[in-house]
Amino acid sequence: MLSGKHVLLGITGGIAAYKTTFLVRLLIKAGAEVKIVMTQSASTFVSPLTLSTLCKNPVLIDFINEEDGRISWNNHVELGLWADILLIAPATANTLSKMANGTCDNLLLATYLSAKCPIYFAPAMDLDMYKHPSTIVSFEKLQSYGNTMIPAETGELASGLYGEGRMAEPEIIVKFIQEDLAKGLPLSAKKVLITAGPTHEAIDPVRFLGNRSTGTMGFELAMAAANLGAQVILISGPTHLSTKHDSIEIIRVVSAKEMYDACHEFYDGTDIVICAAAVADYKPKHVSSEKIKKKDGDLQIELERNPDILFSMGEKKTHQFLVGFALETENEIENAKGKLRRKNLDAIILNSLKDSGAGFGGNTNKITFLDKNMDLKTFELKTKSDVASDIWKEIISRIHA
Repeated sequence: MLSGKHVLLGITGGIAAYKTTFLVRLLIKAGAEVKIVMTQSASTFVSPLTLSTLCKNPVLIDFINEEDGRISWNNHVELGLWADILLIAPATANTLSKMANGTCDNLLLATYLSAKCPIYFAPAMDLDMYKHPSTIVSFEKLQSYGNTMIPAETGELASGLYGEGRMAEPEIIVKFIQEDLAKGLPLSAKKVLITAGPTHEAIDPVRFLGNRSTGTMGFELAMAAANLGAQVILISGPTHLSTKHDSIEIIRVVSAKEMYDACHEFYDGTDIVICAAAVADYKPKHVSSEKIKKKDGDLQIELERNPDILFSMGEKKTHQFLVGFALETENEIENAKGKLRRKNLDAIILNSLKDSGAGFGGNTNKITFLDKNMDLKTFELKTKSDVASDIWKEIISRIHA
């Protein structure tokens, strides 16, 4: 949810400001670009130099900058427009009161009043201050303006007392924002299972049977699903690809049997399944424990069928929306229709190797989306990222119909 987002972090003058070093690291780890505006009093609790080093952006405190006899100013309007999210943490009782009443006496407050993005605030103060009627009024006013409060926790306070008012831990703040951003997205609360890449079927300790799949299409589908709010299980065969999205769990497998087992481990708890992996149909019946030496004459390898992952999930299907891929070289539409019916699918994605730019190995693809009602839609050649978006639009239109 935070990948690629511009997060403007506002830091005010409370002891909890020391936690913002950890908060910045977590935001960046989640994929966000972070800029920081802090009040003068906040700089006495945490070093601007430390924060600037962590976020790799200058930390802004004042409207005016004076350096080498030159004067410049920090544009609060530009900051507000840059931000996709404004997070004020810690938010002291003083700053919250000013925010609630429109007081504008520092750069952070001016930026807050200029911001057009979602705004989150994480209160931090002693327990009596947290429960004071004026503070409660500030909370209520700010939320009535559309701001979102990240509730304080109960714990040991700087005063030595124990009670409510402790700023939420950085991990909780990041999780809260991610979950809040996911609300209302079309795949929010959906669990998605995606397979990607090739499988490798061992011949001996050195050699294997495989194919040219890179896994790119499956990884793009997983990233698109996560950005639409889903929790994703990505079961990947051997590939160099990776993803750091917090909503994607990658399960690495090698063989078709390993992929079969992993799919069925998670299948019952999923809502949508897309089998984009290029699974080997056959494997060597006997795998040599030693490297097979070259000899005169030909080598014959006896093959046996691998379990059909997609067919087995179609047999067990209860509530899942099940999608397969079909890579064809002839009679494409008829072959895809047959696979869709035979494997009890809700939809199938057809690739034809006759289409230039489609199939394995590249960054583009050309697909035809066919559903169980035999409604067919063909798309132009696009990047695999855009193809993933098209596929999800088609699936979402059907599950929400």
